[in-house]
Amino acid sequence: MAEIKLNILAADVKNAKEIVDAAEGKVYIGVMVKPYPTVDAAVAYVNEMQEAGVPVSVGLGAADPAMWRRVAETAVRTKPVHVNQVYPGAGYTVAALRAVGAEHSMVNAVIRPSGTAGKVSILTGPETSAFDEYVSCAAAAAALKEIDIPSVKFYPIGGDQHLDEVAAMVRAAVAAGVTVFEPTGGINGDNVEAVVKTCLENGAEIIIPHIYTAFVDKETGRTDPKRVKDALDRLHRLL
Repeated sequence: MAEIKLNILAADVKNAKEIVDAAEGKVYIGVMVKPYPTVDAAVAYVNEMQEAGVPVSVGLGAADPAMWRRVAETAVRTKPVHVNQVYPGAGYTVAALRAVGAEHSMVNAVIRPSGTAGKVSILTGPETSAFDEYVSCAAAAAALKEIDIPSVKFYPIGGDQHLDEVAAMVRAAVAAGVTVFEPTGGINGDNVEAVVKTCLENGAEIIIPHIYTAFVDKETGRTDPKRVKDALDRLHRLL
C-alpha cells in the first residue's frame, strides 16, 4: 500500500511536537537553513528538534539554490531523516551522508516543471538555474536513479494547476524505480487531495506533499495541528 506523509513547517519545537503528535508521526518538520547566520546555528536548532523526538527535514529556505552546500553540511552533522536538495547537489549530499553512516537519511532532488507535460528542468543549482533548458521526464528520472536519489521534489507546481505535468513526472520516476514523490508549491487544504490523487494514480508509492503556509494561523504564526490532522485523514481515505 502507498504511504502519505506531509512536510510541514513549525513555529518552534513545541509547535513541532504538537504537529507530530496530532499527525501520529506521519509528518516531517522542515527546518530551513537560510534564516540561520551559520551552519552551527542551524545544526543547534535541528539537534534541539531531534532531541524532542521531531522527525526533521533539512531544507534550503525559499528554494534558494545558494543554500545547497549549507544544507549538505547541516545534514552531515545532524543525520536527519529527510533532506531537501537541488538536483546538482543531491548526489554529493547522499555520498556525504553515507560517509558518516547516515544511510537512513532520505535525500530528494528538486526538478522544475517546464510548463509542458513530459519536459522538465534539472538545472536547479546556483549556477545552472540561470539556464532555461529542458530534458524529458524519463531522462531526469534515469539520472536520479544512477546516483541513488530515491525521491523527486517537483517544484513549483502551482497547487493543482499543472497536474498533467505532475502525472508525467510521476510516471517517469516510477518507471525508473524512483518511487517517492514530493509535490511542492501552492499546495493547500483545498487542492492537496487532487495533487495526491494524481500521484497515486500514476504509481507513486510514497507521497510527501509540502504544505508550508496554508496551515499557519496568521495571528499566532503557529501551524495548526488540527488542520494538519484533518488533511492527513482526508488523504488517507484516498488509499
